[in-house]
Amino acid sequence: MAPLGRTPPALNRRPRLERILERDGPTCTWCGQRFEGLRRPTTEHLVPRVKGGPSWLENEVAACRRCNRERGHAALGEWADECERRGWAVDRQRVVRSLEALDAAIDTRGGQRRARPWLAAQLRRLRRTTG
Repeated sequence: MAPLGRTPPALNRRPRLERILERDGPTCTWCGQRFEGLRRPTTEHLVPRVKGGPSWLENEVAACRRCNRERGHAALGEWADECERRGWAVDRQRVVRSLEALDAAIDTRGGQRRARPWLAAQLRRLRRTTG
């Protein structure tokens, strides 16, 4: 564990993905499909890098390649609504839990000035729609 205010050392892509799968389970956050056969997991940044989102475990969830690609930089609530219109089993609680962990990590480590407003807006919207 890194000291307070310090970013922990970055993990390479494979160990990060393994940690995310251990934390969240072997299903896509957006469509709910299990990762097996040709359906491979990827790391999905909840707060996109273009919005200032860091490459921290708290900002990443597992998503299949299709969902990761199709979401692009869409807002989380809008993308979750679209996935549900398609009949997919979105794990909104996983998304909220990850965003709350990211918010806490930013409070501890500091920085991420560009990500904070976007993160706050996404959390507000998702908390209203998550039961």
